[in-house]
Amino acid sequence: MPRHDRSDCRLMVLDRATGAITDTRFAQITDWLRPGDCLVLNDTKVIQARFLARRRTGGRIEGLFLCQRPDGTWQVMLRPSARLKDDEQIDLLDGQGNSRIQAVILSRQADGTILIRPQQSCNAHDVLDQIGLPPLPPYIKRAGDPKAIQIDRRYYQTVYATNPGAVAAPTAGLHFTDELLGQIKASGVAIAHVTLHVGPGSFRPVKCLRMEDHKVFPERMIIGQQAVQTINQAKASGGRIVAVGTTSVRAIETAAIATPGGWALRPFDGQTDLYILPGYEFKITDCIITNFHLPRSTLLALVAAFAGLGMIKSAYQHAIDRQYMFYSYGDAMLIL
Repeated sequence: MPRHDRSDCRLMVLDRATGAITDTRFAQITDWLRPGDCLVLNDTKVIQARFLARRRTGGRIEGLFLCQRPDGTWQVMLRPSARLKDDEQIDLLDGQGNSRIQAVILSRQADGTILIRPQQSCNAHDVLDQIGLPPLPPYIKRAGDPKAIQIDRRYYQTVYATNPGAVAAPTAGLHFTDELLGQIKASGVAIAHVTLHVGPGSFRPVKCLRMEDHKVFPERMIIGQQAVQTINQAKASGGRIVAVGTTSVRAIETAAIATPGGWALRPFDGQTDLYILPGYEFKITDCIITNFHLPRSTLLALVAAFAGLGMIKSAYQHAIDRQYMFYSYGDAMLIL
């Protein structure tokens, strides 16, 4: 379960220059930030993207909403899906198991997702606000516990989330409270907001024998002029760009542009499929705040690219030896 006090978790600080590791608390993160630094937050908002459905045969289905296309169709992931047929009708269910809306299965996509069309015109986010569930990772089991679901609705969301569209939380940001962000601002650290709507690609495991052969699903991202100005000003003044989470890293690295004075950020509104592996040259990011990730994930590949595979292996062994909590509701690491 998530902690009642979001910042009441452990924080490992890893210094890339020396390899030194310090064990502290996340609430003390201001001790490691400097005036002039810039904290980059991904302000995407998690939608209640998980839903339950029923076939006309009575079989139950669990779904994950990905997006609503301009023609009104929904792109979703369904399981089990092996026996589902094109043109088959299914019922999307509310919390009591009653049919809330009917939909027809249109087709399977090459990436394994499925297109469905609701039988009445509707806004997907409005429907999911009523019938959807928090899209928790599969390793977190809730078994339909209403109290736990309400807790997840609150805590599987950053306090600064404003732009709906994510189907998973940018979990490194879950540790921040409004009070802690106020302390960070008061210490002279700038804060910039970017948006990257976390999609299934962020949690899709790498199954290829070679990491390089893995394909990343494109995700929508937006970086506005205000964030560009704040980040570029901090970087030009010698401040460090501290990205909160791998999604913030991917956003600012996607929007990096070479200038006569070095790398800078530009406004961006589009899709990113940036896949960061060891050997990648980071252009904007100076420090990363991150959680501890699953093996064979693109998230772990990114932090290994940033700190070096050997150093990350040592840091993870340190975390295991000292019983840090891993994954979404776990502890955090600051890589300097």
